[in-house]
Amino acid sequence: MARLAMIEKNNRRREKAMKLEPKRRELHEKSKDMKLSAQEREAARQQLQSLPRNSSMIRVRNRCGVTGRARAYYRDFGLSRIMLRECALKGLIPGMVKASW
Repeated sequence: MARLAMIEKNNRRREKAMKLEPKRRELHEKSKDMKLSAQEREAARQQLQSLPRNSSMIRVRNRCGVTGRARAYYRDFGLSRIMLRECALKGLIPGMVKASW
C-alpha cells in the first residue's frame, strides 16, 4: 500500500493539471505559431514557464485504484498487476480467466 501522502499529492497534481490544461495548451500552440512575431512567441514561452510545474499532466503518476501502487499499472483496468490478479481470481473482472493449457 502506498503512503497516503503520496496518493494525495498525486491527486492534487491531477486536479491542478486538469484545471490549467487549456491555458497550457493555448500557450504551447502560441509558442509554436510561426505567424506570430518572435516577441509574441517568446512571451508565450515565458508565460508557459511561469506556470506551476505540477500543472503539467506529465507529472501525474498513474496509480492503482485500490492500493495506490505506482508500478506495474494496467491502464485498461486501473489496477496494479497484484490487484488485477486478485480480482481476476475472485471473478470480479468479467471475461478474465486464469490461463491454462
